[in-house]
Amino acid sequence: MARVGILLAAALLLGLVSASHAIEGTATFYTVYTPSACYGFQDQGTMIAAASDGLWDGGRACGRMYTVRCVRGTNAVPNPCNGGTVTVKIVDRCPSPGCTSTLDLSREAFAAIGNLDAGRIVIDYNQV
Repeated sequence: MARVGILLAAALLLGLVSASHAIEGTATFYTVYTPSACYGFQDQGTMIAAASDGLWDGGRACGRMYTVRCVRGTNAVPNPCNGGTVTVKIVDRCPSPGCTSTLDLSREAFAAIGNLDAGRIVIDYNQV
């Protein structure tokens, strides 16, 4: 029984350490997925995102995976977060000055963690 308690404590600690390494940013969403800067007209599914200039890394961001969680809203829309997380693949670039977020998620990815009516949310994200 003590062994189970130790394992449970270790799992909780690892979860806290993992969450503490999350980076805070913002997310918006988009609806036209092709062509993309990384894959042209190749379909990459719907759990995808475009990286802001800060994450783009000269195109090396293509294919990177990020786990994303909604933290709170950026406006007065009630219930901006749905809970849970989503893992997305970087398939495109969201260039400045038009890009107003860290990650521009597909509509489906955004809806998995946030209220579409919010339009823009604060997120925590980690590279997988």
